[in-house]
Amino acid sequence: MPNIAYQALIQGGWRDLTFEPFREGITAHWLLKGGPMDPSVAILNYRAGASVPRHRHAGLESIIVLEGTQSDENGDYAAGSVILNLVGTEHSVWTKDGCVVLIQWNLPVVILGEAK
Repeated sequence: MPNIAYQALIQGGWRDLTFEPFREGITAHWLLKGGPMDPSVAILNYRAGASVPRHRHAGLESIIVLEGTQSDENGDYAAGSVILNLVGTEHSVWTKDGCVVLIQWNLPVVILGEAK
């Protein structure tokens, strides 16, 4: 099987992709959509004020912020930031002004509670 390649993705090529609903205020373009025991890779586009409730990482989650700022309980991550969320860690995620991230999950996250 050949490699899957996306040209100029981090230089703004993601803007030409087709997105679908993911969560309230967040759309996704799946680069690789795995099953319940497989890795997945996506571009997530967060509208201003969007959030993901507290969740636990069952596998490594890797994030590259492509545009805007993503935040969690540990800080704010501007464009160019790389975040590695290790197995067993928990957090919630939000953005004040919107952001776009390239995200990879080794395994799906476990949602612990919906935001009120």
